[in-house]
Amino acid sequence: MANKNEAKKPGFFARMGKKLKETFSELKRVTWPTFPKVVKSTCVVLVVVVVFLLVVTGINQLFQYLLGLLTGIGA
Repeated sequence: MANKNEAKKPGFFARMGKKLKETFSELKRVTWPTFPKVVKSTCVVLVVVVVFLLVVTGINQLFQYLLGLLTGIGA
């Protein structure tokens, strides 16, 4: 019977505590980016989003115009 109790896995809260401890240990080893690098990356993302917004809006307008020509509505 003693072997059966030893092989039993730890409780839920013990496992969660161990996982949190491991997570915080990993976060201490992370190399965080500097503030200027974060700002630069954010600007790049915003520019890419605006470019895609313009492209998708242009394609939408083109399709709307073509649909208007085909159906005779609007134009």
